[in-house]
Amino acid sequence: MSTATPQKFEFQAEIKQLLDIVIHSLYTEKEIFVRELVSNASDALEKLRHTQLTEKEIHDDKLALEINLTTDDKAKTLTIQDYGIGMTRDELVENLGTIAHSGSKAFLKALGEGDQKNANLIGQFGVGFYSAFMVAKSVKVYSHSWKTGEPGHVWSSDGSGSYEIEETEGLSRGSKIVIELKDDCAEYATDGRIKEILERYSAFVSFPVNLNGKHINTVQALWLRSKNEIKDEEYNEFYKFQAHAYEDPSLRLHFSADAPLAINALLFVPQENTEKMGMSRLEPSVSLYCRKVLIDAAPKDLLPEWLRFLKGVVDSEDLPLNISRETMQDKALIEKLNKVITKRFLKFLDEEATSRPESFTKFYADFGIFLKEGAALDFTHKDQLVKLLRFESSLTDKTKSTSLADYVTRMGADQKEIYYLVGGNRTVIESGPYLEAFKARNLEVLFCYEPVDEYVMNNVREFDGKKLIAADHGDVKLTDLPKAEGALSEADTKTLTTWLKESLGERVAEVKASDRLVDSPALAINADKFMSAHMRRMMKAMNKDGADVPQRVNLEINPRAAVMKRLFETHTAAPEKAKLVAEQILDNALISAGMLEDATPMVARLYKLLESV
Repeated sequence: MSTATPQKFEFQAEIKQLLDIVIHSLYTEKEIFVRELVSNASDALEKLRHTQLTEKEIHDDKLALEINLTTDDKAKTLTIQDYGIGMTRDELVENLGTIAHSGSKAFLKALGEGDQKNANLIGQFGVGFYSAFMVAKSVKVYSHSWKTGEPGHVWSSDGSGSYEIEETEGLSRGSKIVIELKDDCAEYATDGRIKEILERYSAFVSFPVNLNGKHINTVQALWLRSKNEIKDEEYNEFYKFQAHAYEDPSLRLHFSADAPLAINALLFVPQENTEKMGMSRLEPSVSLYCRKVLIDAAPKDLLPEWLRFLKGVVDSEDLPLNISRETMQDKALIEKLNKVITKRFLKFLDEEATSRPESFTKFYADFGIFLKEGAALDFTHKDQLVKLLRFESSLTDKTKSTSLADYVTRMGADQKEIYYLVGGNRTVIESGPYLEAFKARNLEVLFCYEPVDEYVMNNVREFDGKKLIAADHGDVKLTDLPKAEGALSEADTKTLTTWLKESLGERVAEVKASDRLVDSPALAINADKFMSAHMRRMMKAMNKDGADVPQRVNLEINPRAAVMKRLFETHTAAPEKAKLVAEQILDNALISAGMLEDATPMVARLYKLLESV
């Protein structure tokens, strides 16, 4: 009931300017207004809670500290009510009509100094209330201060340039905002639409949020509670809610930090890597909150790209965001946030690898590909990531893996390099000719089975001062072994290699006797130092320039092999047949190296050889 004549006021010029910006260009999504008003209501309740600690007399002291939203799709209205601190008449004027407390002047100054999208935290300026005018024909604010001797008032405006304040009776403590919606914004008067927005942005507000009498925010903000008081079941329930998952997470990390930023984080590793299963590339899904209010459900710069498999929540009170809370503007602080979280997660993985190796092995089997991506591309965290890489090797049992650090402990005093081989699987690598020389010298070789491994190794380059080098690389230098008996003489070997080079022509860049073959007759080494065989195949698959340049290899032969001794005899006695055999030896070597690009000529040649049997 009104007890006085309404007083009409003109908005200050800055507020008019602010309203024009908010209504027409500030927010990318109109739904944000619900989040802003609920956040303001939560702030009002928090202020009241602190006031109750120092003041004896509070108006309507028995009212519950909660936020109630009511939709009316027939009247096209949305009502948001809190039983918080409330406002007096003077406070309504100051907070909603002038620049005294809203921070509007500072906000407008910030807009004048830079791009609108790079303005500062809306909470810092307190202008979130005006977002209601994006969707409103009119807004009424019924408010009663916590002070017992104060009357209640209603503030009303259509946002066009003026507002009215009228004293009224019968108001509860706090504020009730009634928004009469524009015709094209009627969706915000429906229960389903508001419920969707509340669950998205306000699921973890500190006070109960009720929509048409139903409690909405039933899941707690676990990341702000002590780890010691949270059960596994609560973590799992939260993960399923936040990540929209059906299975429990495989790993979790819950931590807090005070410097360089105040951070509370709860991160989860899913059970499965959907990228590995052939599904689309994962998108960032660690949500960013500021004081339990969602800022961005999928911020792209919060974590490095290789951590895109993580789910969870990061909450920072220190985070300066733009005026609409929609994008992060202070890159330096976001980089600090990124650095702290990444460093802490890598420490967690290192602890997991040391204390719970079986758990880490399972994680690595599913998500190791992301660590490899980081090791190759993330220079900042490269050293920590490289320590976490795992490989099978010539000295480990099948399915068992080793780290680069463990490899180094097994190196001989004279060994200066870490060797690796890339192949489809263990059987392919062990049956190929490239491992023979290393086995004969008791040198360990790491086995790399994934196509990305060669790229990773080329980018990592070294570990603990030891260079990483492919065991099938032409520059590998090995110690001499005792000369085996029954080999072709040096003169005959020279004759044979010269003849092979002439016979094979442009297909080979060089033919020489090998110091790394033990049993196999020959091996092929890519003659292009800048494009490996695996890289060439990848480029061919992508139709990249350079993939069609004729392939040339270096051929190394084993003078002790029976087929080579027989070829030496045949190359003068039956030169045509010997040339077919030479071509076949080269193709066999290319097959072992994974470098044979077209088998058609080889099949025709084999038939010719069979005819001579």
